[in-house]
Amino acid sequence: MRTVTKLLERLDYQIIKGSIEGEICALVYDSRKVVEGCMFVCVKGAAYDSHEHIEEIVEKGARVIVAQREVEVPDGVTLLCVKDTRYALSLLSAAYFDYPAQKMKVIGITGTKGKTTTTFMVKEILEHAGYRVGLIGTIETIIGEQHIPADNTTPESYLIQEYFAQMVKAGCQICVMEVSSQGLMMHRTAGIPFEIGIFTNLAPDHIGPNEHESLEDYIACKSLLFRQCKTGIANVDDEHFETVLSGHTCTLETIGFSEKADYRASEMELVGRPGYLGVRYHVSGKLSMDVEIDVPGRFSVYNSLVAIAVCEHFQVKESDLKEALKVVKTKGRIEMVKVSDDFILMIDYAHNAMSLESLLLTLKEYHPKRLICLFGCGGNRSKLRRYEMGEVSGRLADLTVITSDNPRYEEPQEIIDDIKIGMAKTDGKYVEICDRKEAIRYVIAHGQKGDVIVLAGKGHEDYQEIKGKKYPMDERILIQEVLEELSEEKG
Repeated sequence: MRTVTKLLERLDYQIIKGSIEGEICALVYDSRKVVEGCMFVCVKGAAYDSHEHIEEIVEKGARVIVAQREVEVPDGVTLLCVKDTRYALSLLSAAYFDYPAQKMKVIGITGTKGKTTTTFMVKEILEHAGYRVGLIGTIETIIGEQHIPADNTTPESYLIQEYFAQMVKAGCQICVMEVSSQGLMMHRTAGIPFEIGIFTNLAPDHIGPNEHESLEDYIACKSLLFRQCKTGIANVDDEHFETVLSGHTCTLETIGFSEKADYRASEMELVGRPGYLGVRYHVSGKLSMDVEIDVPGRFSVYNSLVAIAVCEHFQVKESDLKEALKVVKTKGRIEMVKVSDDFILMIDYAHNAMSLESLLLTLKEYHPKRLICLFGCGGNRSKLRRYEMGEVSGRLADLTVITSDNPRYEEPQEIIDDIKIGMAKTDGKYVEICDRKEAIRYVIAHGQKGDVIVLAGKGHEDYQEIKGKKYPMDERILIQEVLEELSEEKG
């Protein structure tokens, strides 16, 4: 049980009806989960506004209602009004779980690309140095040995605080989390005392209906993190650096290739050999050291610079840092899978034109004999994405293998036909193989010495969504099955 006054201690509110004396047994924001004696927070969603269903919510037993506008409640029920119920839910949730974020150091990472990789990189290096670290991100939430698949990059505020509380109980000293622009816009991270806020980069994305109305709005949401953290670490090379950091209230540190950067990368060298792509460089500025990482490309330099800057705040030894950077891996993000000594095969989550172009341009810098790109597109999503991805792969890959992704309620062949419209704008060679496992078999069986093969779009996902149902499908398992079958055929 929690006292109502304790939950309200950091919130501005008006008592419209009833009393704030007494206790509540639960804090609830989903009308399906109302229990007798709970506090219910009304939230207006895209399709459902619980303000419209107060009668039913009260009948189920809610005794305190927190709303954004005045609603009718019967005698014996308390009605509180706040300016924004999503913001209120964040502060109420923090109080409900007794402010768990204050019992750890919370690191928040925002940016268009690189959040997931950087989050895992920071976690693994800090753990390597002996810290206990929890993680909240696009792929999953990790609390000790528990791995919880994610629905959103940044979960609802109540869930974040619940995860924080579980992390504290599990002995975590640090939580590293991805902070999406949507999460910031919807106040899911309101009230969290971030020890460190990180800005990786920014490109036009998530702009449209039900997301951000403009690039300016997208940038404004990202910038909120830097008025909510003690220390900001930001990519000074990014063209939006000044705008994102305008109005910041934190101590600021910078990373990048620029002479102005506090942690500066120079002498970058791409490292490629059979079965391996990586990069090495020198860090100067606030520290001086040589670094090599087993992840290819310039963007991985930025990700690792962030991790290095963070680890300086936690007094991680240089030897631990170097050792951890050599072995850090993120599932589904340029994840290399050893299948042959002759060519390189990797899995990546690139599932829009921007991320696919960035990936393929990075890999082309290693001058593979052939760059082969296998991908599909999701059903019940913009056709424009299909045309654009087809055009990008047709322009940059030596061979494109068009296959199925998550067709959802569409016919896979119709999606493939849309991708081919984009391909037709280029001279790119392609084959179409609707069954994803057969497509993977094709690229492995036809791999040549010096090839780099990318399986794009699925990344960390271990399912395929067809007609409203998710079927198990992990590309790592498909690869193993294909290798076993090819081995049996050779006999």
